[in-house]
Amino acid sequence: MPMPTTPIEALEISSRSLRFKMNMVVKCAEIFGFWNRPDQKAAASFEEMALRDKFYWVYKCMNPITRVEKGERVEDLLAVDSRIVGLPQDFAKDSTLTLGAAGDLFQTHGLEHSKDILFENVADLLFDQGVSCANFESPITEQALQEEVISDEAAPIECCSRDQFDIIKGHKDKRFTVLNTTNNHMFDMGVEGLETTQRIFSEEGILGIGTNSKPDEFGKGKVLVKDGIKIGFVAATYGLNGHVMPAEESHRINVAKMLSKFSEPDLDILKRQIDDCKDQGCDFIIASLHWGYEFEFFPRRRQVDIAHTLIEWGADAILGHHPHVVQPVEYYRTRRDPNRVAVIAYSLGSLNWVFSAPYLALSAILNLTLAKGRLGGQDLTYIETARATPVFRSSIDHDGKILTRIEKLADHLDGRSASHPQDYIAELKRYADLVLGESGHS
Repeated sequence: MPMPTTPIEALEISSRSLRFKMNMVVKCAEIFGFWNRPDQKAAASFEEMALRDKFYWVYKCMNPITRVEKGERVEDLLAVDSRIVGLPQDFAKDSTLTLGAAGDLFQTHGLEHSKDILFENVADLLFDQGVSCANFESPITEQALQEEVISDEAAPIECCSRDQFDIIKGHKDKRFTVLNTTNNHMFDMGVEGLETTQRIFSEEGILGIGTNSKPDEFGKGKVLVKDGIKIGFVAATYGLNGHVMPAEESHRINVAKMLSKFSEPDLDILKRQIDDCKDQGCDFIIASLHWGYEFEFFPRRRQVDIAHTLIEWGADAILGHHPHVVQPVEYYRTRRDPNRVAVIAYSLGSLNWVFSAPYLALSAILNLTLAKGRLGGQDLTYIETARATPVFRSSIDHDGKILTRIEKLADHLDGRSASHPQDYIAELKRYADLVLGESGHS
């Protein structure tokens, strides 16, 4: 059974009249082009979506936005020259640590037969690194599992069983080191789903970031020491898809209205975590942000401003996720330290979402090398190398079984793909080139 192309194939609309209206609006947008750039009035969160926002979401789902906001130019919006990454002159390096980071991880159709197959072709980018990270969107639950249903009335529910989690937690005997658990789906199964996820992470030796077990953990960063380098993790999500945590559980998930269409960005929970990581003496601070606008290939100006603010407060790298498409990686020289180049991945895309359209199947894996040493009498940690590798999710029928595997795009270029048509590979490359540049395939 072939994988669905886009979420529209599974979209449930509550009435015929609403579907007719939706189709008319989308068709007009396609003909007249009034949504060929980001809609600056659109909502980012389900909680704030009016009917117009839902129509815009449907339009983007079929027609991803490949241009920046009106009045912006990519070269003015983002610093994308990776050549500025490197160690300062006279820096005396003592130790290094490698990191591999991916985007959204889901439990979804097509994974049943993919244990130890899913990551085999990208294991070197993720699990052969000192630290491996991703965003985990399907809380583990002991309740009855729910199918993903995409509709105009409610956001889809994401969840998985322990057995299903075993397929996506890693490759063979290696696990993800760190999984982001603050995202719009993390309260889909309530407190039980969150607690079960935390318990199983503890059993597996995985550090969950962005969620808390006790009230006194709220506002605190999570710390990992590896190869002599102390990394602080801070994390937040833009919303919870309309789910409301009971007052006594409000400490559980770090929620920050970063992109509300009704108010200025609220970054307090992120600032508190950054300050806490500094107080704990972290050598390097990574911010994991679940944010952005789905199916848009470039961040909005307000996101860029937020990212730069977090970097100037003390974050050294940002890992972004949620839009389901890849967005650019920025290499930002900080004002607080002219020797420091922060790496900002606005969206790494969805690593294993079920849909097969090229813009949805494409994602990226970011690899960083951190170097700790001394400069000017100070102990400092800088990014020595940074590279974003375009990858894509491949699902093929093998003897009546769907096998899903994450593939390096470069391995399928120049007519080398035995499992995918070259026009499909060409589309993947076109989107990768758009946001990552051709150097990402060399």
